[in-house]
Amino acid sequence: MRRRSSYLILPLLVLCLSLWTWAQAAPSTAPPPSSTPPAPPPSQAQPQQGGAASGQQGQSGGPEGENNGVYIFRKQVEEVILHATVYDDHEHMVTDLDKTAFQVFEDGVPQTITSFRREDIPVAVGIVIDNSGSMRDKRPAVNQAALNFVRSSNPQDEVFVVNFNDEYYLDQDFTSSVPQLKDALEKIEARGGTALYDALVASADHLKKNARLEKKVLLVVTDGEDNASRESLEQAVRRLQAENGPTVYTIGLLGGERQRRARRALATVAEDTGGVAFFPKDLSEVDSITQEVAHDIRNQYTIGYRPTRPQSQGGYRSIKVIARAHGYKKLQVRTRTGYYAGSERASRGQ
Repeated sequence: MRRRSSYLILPLLVLCLSLWTWAQAAPSTAPPPSSTPPAPPPSQAQPQQGGAASGQQGQSGGPEGENNGVYIFRKQVEEVILHATVYDDHEHMVTDLDKTAFQVFEDGVPQTITSFRREDIPVAVGIVIDNSGSMRDKRPAVNQAALNFVRSSNPQDEVFVVNFNDEYYLDQDFTSSVPQLKDALEKIEARGGTALYDALVASADHLKKNARLEKKVLLVVTDGEDNASRESLEQAVRRLQAENGPTVYTIGLLGGERQRRARRALATVAEDTGGVAFFPKDLSEVDSITQEVAHDIRNQYTIGYRPTRPQSQGGYRSIKVIARAHGYKKLQVRTRTGYYAGSERASRGQ
């Protein structure tokens, strides 16, 4: 995931000037070098960042726990994790079911549920927003809606921001700081085309490699059809359907029949990953939509199972989850439609 290189020029110049000044002021004699470098003083200790090491720790199995005060759901080895939202026949969200209400099927074969939670757990979130020329007048309202989404979410969520046009930029890495996210969202250079699929793939890859939280989400806002990506829609969906990949919520600020293909693409990405595609009639609806998404994320069931067919065999696996409970005539479960087995371990070189 590339960053805007222009933001690095000033810090590099300051660093070079500081080193030159220090070299000029240093005494001509110095003690012999030590074979072991001194440890940094406590005031310089840096907090652990969500990188490959911490990500692997959260993937390797073991009990749930906390890391630097942030709750981490540690899945068991070979366990597939699903995040499911349940509705009754009146479209009301149902949040009080227990493990016995659910059945999971992989390729039509019943699976044994090995873990189950219905708590509001922290999420690793990527906010991915179209920065093409047509979005110039829409960005202020979209940015405010994105910030309200963060404020409505779990305070321990870790969020990054990607702005994209015909290129994509990681303008803020994982943080819980609303001011930092606000600064990133305001990096508006509305120009160029729309490389939506490339931005989705890069954001999903960033989540997989660097998120320390197990639950992963992408919130995507765009107003047009992809016209600049190297990836195709099919390739992007396959990458998003990697084992334990992100749930994707899409908001399409579309208009007219000419954008039918864009609507289909956003719907496909969302539905295949267990998310929802929204198509507001006007810009004023975006804020309420983002808060609806936050509510959805915070009221999901987390269901884990160990597939009866080994993950090492690879291939695409379809998923279906059924819920039944006393007092409900019919329950609808929304979760991902399937996944590509073994993709998670392959990405970690296992």
